Amino acid sequence: MNSQGREPSDQQKHEAAVALLRKLKDKMHTSDITSARKAAYQLSWMQEDGLAILKAAIFSGSSKTAKKAAAYGLRSMRGRMKKPAAEVLKEGREHQNRIVRDICTKALLIMEGKFVPKPRPQSRSGRGSRGNTRIREHRNKNRRSYQDRTPRRTN
Repeated sequence: MNSQGREPSDQQKHEAAVALLRKLKDKMHTSDITSARKAAYQLSWMQEDGLAILKAAIFSGSSKTAKKAAAYGLRSMRGRMKKPAAEVLKEGREHQNRIVRDICTKALLIMEGKFVPKPRPQSRSGRGSRGNTRIREHRNKNRRSYQDRTPRRTN
């Protein structure tokens, strides 16, 4: 509501929506994957407008980060927009760009529940499997102990 107590007009609502879409689009094209994914998720709630922006991000010459975020946004589509989002990803699976193909293929596998993540490699020291590690003391054999260093008293 405005300070005068009036409802905003349709023109003002439209301008605010366009400004929000532009802001989210710019945010999605950043190099930070976390903020890009958050923006793509918010775009996934915006029905046709969000779908158009996410589709443009996947098929444009944007960065790999933006493409991954857009695929995340398309995967996150709900309701009646889920089917068109899956169609966009299927279209991307046949794209000439290898990066677009790989991103869209992986997104479709995740949507279908067929993607199995690779197991994490074990750490080199093997401490990950033991949990709490014991601290062991290693004595230096070449060094004399405290008792050997102190002079003995004679009475």
